[in-house]
Amino acid sequence: MPARRALLISAAAVLALALAAPAVAQTGKPIPVVATFSILGDMVKHIGGKHVAVTTLVGPDGDTHVYQPTPADARAVSEAKILVVNGLQFEGWLDRLIDASDFRGVRVVATDGIEPLAAEHGSDPHARDGEAGHDKHAGGDDHGHHDHGAFDPHAWQSVRNATVYAANIAAALARADPGNSGTYHRNRDAYVNRLEALDSEIHRIVARLPAGRRTVVTSHDAFRYFGHNYGLTFIAPQGLSTESEASAKDVARLVRQIREQGIRAMFVENITDPRLLKRIAEETGASIGGTLYPGALSGPDGPAPTYLDMMRHNATTIAQALAP
Repeated sequence: MPARRALLISAAAVLALALAAPAVAQTGKPIPVVATFSILGDMVKHIGGKHVAVTTLVGPDGDTHVYQPTPADARAVSEAKILVVNGLQFEGWLDRLIDASDFRGVRVVATDGIEPLAAEHGSDPHARDGEAGHDKHAGGDDHGHHDHGAFDPHAWQSVRNATVYAANIAAALARADPGNSGTYHRNRDAYVNRLEALDSEIHRIVARLPAGRRTVVTSHDAFRYFGHNYGLTFIAPQGLSTESEASAKDVARLVRQIREQGIRAMFVENITDPRLLKRIAEETGASIGGTLYPGALSGPDGPAPTYLDMMRHNATTIAQALAP
């Protein structure tokens, strides 16, 4: 979907919510915003600037799949005017946190308006057949685990989708703080311009790889949107959630595929235990090509302190390892 069209669709998707939401009183203080994980927090900061005070629940190098909210998180959510979430059942703990916090602000689903990719339930042991996935109000089971329903939630792994995230965030901020709406829209436009330039850059990076060197092995199945947008195939021993465990059959199948296709490099992730992938690399003779960032930024001194840095790092790391 072209980025400009995505902006229009996304703005329309949030309109009903915006009309129903009360504007924040013009106190001159930054709007308290809670973002569920570091990528969303970074986007809110880019668009909101000095007019927002952002609390991020799952910080850099944190795994949102297995996160357990704290009482401090509940307090932060209870005080927030806006809660920015990914949606697509990514935050399986979200409804329990909202119930505990008695949140009365506006919930913004950043993925509203994207075209989600279907989940491949065969690779996700936690998936339950027949459950609707495009549900803003993701829940969990009694043990704290959750599946991702019918859709893959890792939509930020396509930079095109990030333009939709930006539009949803900007529309919510403009409605909550109409006095600064012009700033939010200008910041969104500037951010989208950078996203579009990055999208083109990643296409150029990947285009240099030969057709036979475009299969990428990662720890868990978080890069399907990246592969769909940029022309790569991603395979992983784990499913969509890091809560899932790779079976011996899945690992054996992956080892066979790596050998048959002559895959040279594998990539560990900043949010998962690298030991399984390192064992597979030793067994197949493949090398570890670097660390990718599937769903969390690095710290400020790392290679992926912002979303733009993260996506560029992932693309260049893959291309350097797979290049002839």
